[in-house]
Amino acid sequence: MNKTVNITIDGRQIMAEAGRNLVDVARENGIFIPSLCYYAHLEQPLGTCRVCTCHLNGKAGVACTEKVHEGLSVVVNTPELNDLRKAVVEMMFAEGNHFCPACEKSGNCDLQHMGYELGIAGARFPHLFEDRIIDFTSTRMIMEHNRCIKCRRCVEEIFTDDGKRVFTYVNRGNETVVGIDYEQESRLSEAQAVNAMRICPTGAIIVRGADMSQPFGERKFDMESVQVEQAPAAKEPAVKTREKKVIATVSLAGCFGCHMSMLDIDTGLLDLLEFVEIHKSPLTDFKKFGKRCHLGLIEGGCCNSENVETLREFRKNCDILVSVGECAIWGGLPAMRNTIPLGECLEEAYLTAPLHEPGAGVVPYHEDLPKILDKVYGCSEIVQIDYFIPGCPPSATHIWKVVENLLWGEKHSILYSEFKYD
Repeated sequence: MNKTVNITIDGRQIMAEAGRNLVDVARENGIFIPSLCYYAHLEQPLGTCRVCTCHLNGKAGVACTEKVHEGLSVVVNTPELNDLRKAVVEMMFAEGNHFCPACEKSGNCDLQHMGYELGIAGARFPHLFEDRIIDFTSTRMIMEHNRCIKCRRCVEEIFTDDGKRVFTYVNRGNETVVGIDYEQESRLSEAQAVNAMRICPTGAIIVRGADMSQPFGERKFDMESVQVEQAPAAKEPAVKTREKKVIATVSLAGCFGCHMSMLDIDTGLLDLLEFVEIHKSPLTDFKKFGKRCHLGLIEGGCCNSENVETLREFRKNCDILVSVGECAIWGGLPAMRNTIPLGECLEEAYLTAPLHEPGAGVVPYHEDLPKILDKVYGCSEIVQIDYFIPGCPPSATHIWKVVENLLWGEKHSILYSEFKYD
C-alpha cells in the first residue's frame, strides 16, 4: 500500500497517495487545473503546453509533471496565474488558423474547450494567419499544420503493433512541425488511425472518411463544464420604470447571422422594445445617426474601406461598443482569405473562375466602390472595443444577457452551454 501524504492546494488541506500526478489529485478534489497536453495514461507526462502552470512550493512550474509528496504546497488560482494561462491559450489561437465553425473537430476540440473553461472571448494578440502546407501525402491521413499546437500527444502515443513511431518532430525551433512516417502510417489499423485523430487536442490530424461530426448538444464539450459551475443567478423581474436606452447595430463583413440570432428571442423582443429604442440599424433601416446611443452592437469584421468608416462612426456615436460573433472579434470565416494574397483572391473571383461569361473577366474598379483591404481585420484592430460576445453566431440568450447587464446592471450568469465559438 502506497504512503499517504498531506498537501495543500489553494490553502486547502488534502490527503493523497504519494507519487500520484498532481493534476489528477486536484481534479478528484474538485480543483480544476487546465491542461492541453496531459494524458493520464502516458507514463512520462509531456509538459509541453504550459497551460497547467501553477506555483509549486513558491516557484512557477507545470502541474502535469509534478508528483504529490509530503508538504507540497500548490497555488492554482491567482489573478496572475489565471491571466498567464489565458495568455498561453490565446497565443495558440492567434498563432494557428483555428476557424472553429468550419473545423471537423469543433465541439470535440480540447483547445476550444480550454478557451471555454478559461472564459476567453477574444485574443489580446493579433492573429498571424500563416499559410502552412497541409500534408495530403498519406493515403489515409491529412496533417493540418495550421491547427497543430505541437503538444507531442501523437508522437508519444501512436505506434505500430511492433513499436514503430508513426509521428515525429521535423525541423527545429520555430520551423518545427509534426511529420508522418508514411510507411508506418500505412501499417496502422483503421481503429488505430482514428485513435490518432481523436487524441489530437485540435483538428490537426484528420482521417479521410472518418466523420467526427455530431449534432449540437451531443458533442463532447457542448453542455457541461469540467469545473463546478455556480447556479445561475435568478433573473430579477423587469422593472417597468427603468430608463429607456438607445441601441445601434450594424453588420460589416459577415453573414448577418448574428442579427438573425438577435431576433431569436421571438416574442421577447416585444418586451425588450419597451425599454430599448433601436436607432441606426439594419433592423430599422435608419441610415444615419440622429442621436447618441448608449450601446452599439457590431457584427462582422472589416474587409473594405466602407467597413472601416462605418466602424469608426459607431465608435464616435456609441458610449459602449460590443463585438458580436467571431467575425467581429477576429475576422471569423471571412478571414480564411487572409492566408492568400489579395491579388490572388481578386484573380480567382473575377478572372479565372470557370463560371464567368466569355469576356467578362474584369476586376471591378470605380471611385465609388469601397476599396478592399489587404486582409479582413477584427474590429478591435481598428477601434477600441469594450466587450466581446463570441459565437458563430452567439445565441440570442447570450447576446441579450450581455445587453441587459451593460445597460441596466442586471446580473446574469452566462452558462457554459451558451459560451461557444461556433
